[in-house]
Amino acid sequence: MLPPSSDRRVDAVIRDLADVAGVAVVPDARLDSLTTLRIGGRPRALLECSTADAVTAAVAALDAAGVPVLVLGGGSNLVVAGGDLDLVVVAVRNREVEYRGATDDGAAAGGEADDAAAAAGEAAPHGRIVVRAGAGLAWDELVADTVARGYGGLECLSGIPGSVGATPVQNVGAYGVEVAQVLHRVRWFDRHTGVDEWVAPGALGLAYRTSVLKNTDRAVVLEVEFHLDPAGRSEPVRYAELAGRLGVEPGERTEAAVARETVLELRRGKGMVLDDDDEDTWSAGSFFTNPVIGEEDLPTVRSRVADRLGVGQAAQMPAFPGANGVKLSAGWLIERAGFGKGYPSSSSLARLSTKHTLALTNRGRATADDVIALAREVRDGVREAFGVDLHPEPVWVGCSI
Repeated sequence: MLPPSSDRRVDAVIRDLADVAGVAVVPDARLDSLTTLRIGGRPRALLECSTADAVTAAVAALDAAGVPVLVLGGGSNLVVAGGDLDLVVVAVRNREVEYRGATDDGAAAGGEADDAAAAAGEAAPHGRIVVRAGAGLAWDELVADTVARGYGGLECLSGIPGSVGATPVQNVGAYGVEVAQVLHRVRWFDRHTGVDEWVAPGALGLAYRTSVLKNTDRAVVLEVEFHLDPAGRSEPVRYAELAGRLGVEPGERTEAAVARETVLELRRGKGMVLDDDDEDTWSAGSFFTNPVIGEEDLPTVRSRVADRLGVGQAAQMPAFPGANGVKLSAGWLIERAGFGKGYPSSSSLARLSTKHTLALTNRGRATADDVIALAREVRDGVREAFGVDLHPEPVWVGCSI
């Protein structure tokens, strides 16, 4: 706990922020009701901010007072400690959606207005349109809306929990598509300079499941723009499982609406679509990123797989070209290191999903300590079995692996 003088300072800042338009103080909040893992303790205060200006006002005031801040979107990628937390939560809840760059019939717009937009960096790329969404909008609501309007681009990212603002922070990806492929611009509040500005994707340092914003307090995402296909074509289908279900060759496109429904079916089958009535989906999504190793290390890993499982399994081990080496399948390694679906048992408070070994789930009464213990066991087991290090994808608040 902070000393009484700090308590008074925090209380004073909260009282002032309660008078700011778009800021609502939520009493007696707990984070276990605001995260998809359903764990987390009690913050000093929760401020719900319904506009981008309210978000910047709250974060700026708390930063100026030296108060620790957790900026919360959909709560889908967090592991939060229990108990009393020495922080104030700023919940981003601005949810506006706006489209531009297309006429009512879906054709690309043009003229002097678009020329001016292009000069300002706002215009859609040639043959595309742009959707702008508030950072607090639920991600799948945006995906569903774009597809319902007949636009393609986001369909392979269907069913992913969380908010729009988190997607560039994580460079969210699934089924062969990453946010980096469809990202147009990001509006952020730079917490170090106090500047509210739009930046191009190049400023984010986007890489596999990360960006310059992940695990830092550099900036808060306020709005995000994505470019879409007005003809309703999906992004190229690169993921073999999805291509097979769709009946297309890898690299081909299909109808965005068909791709969305197929992706949702695949995700539901793996317990990766959040369901309040299904504890098997109470997770932070894929808990570990797919590891990337050097090409020179691949034979060693295959040899260790062969020693443990036989040459047949070694030959079948998934391995794909990555940006900085060879990407392996974390789920495949976890299962073959001895951690099967549902591990360790049906009575465990935290266990692997019964549908997908890459998800660590809360069976209703798990704490952060339970999740951490299971994560460490899986990580260490894969390292011991195959010499491969797994890295967790979630953001840690008040705890760590």
